[in-house]
Amino acid sequence: MLTYLILLFTILPAIELAVLIHVGAYIGLGNTISLIILTGIVGASLARYQGFTVMRNIQNSLNQGNMPTDAMLDGLMIFTGGIVLLTPGFITDAIGFFLLIPLTRALIKHWVKIKIQHMMSDGRAINIHSSSARRHNDFEDADFHE
Repeated sequence: MLTYLILLFTILPAIELAVLIHVGAYIGLGNTISLIILTGIVGASLARYQGFTVMRNIQNSLNQGNMPTDAMLDGLMIFTGGIVLLTPGFITDAIGFFLLIPLTRALIKHWVKIKIQHMMSDGRAINIHSSSARRHNDFEDADFHE
């Protein structure tokens, strides 16, 4: 986990900076900044639209008495994609758009589900089972039942 954090907060920004400098040298500073702003605006609009679609899907599932696990995972991915698109850079923009576009999001969601299943089968995922609420530091833990 620490390795992923090091990659996320040190190596990725360095690569982003190198790409921005290279693109800026090729298309110019103004065009580079305009492109970053444009991807932010398009990404925010797409995240908003996709977010409303997922909220409708969650509501429909709940109205039918079903747990909307796929829709909730979609919502998490759309939220993450929207946040990533707000950070300046072309690599993060690509990741953000992959999380917002339904076709690529479905592929990523399938991969995430497989990873979660492997973690659960290896005993690396945390399962919370409780028959009664517990109190810790004046906070009460909720019961989780399926």
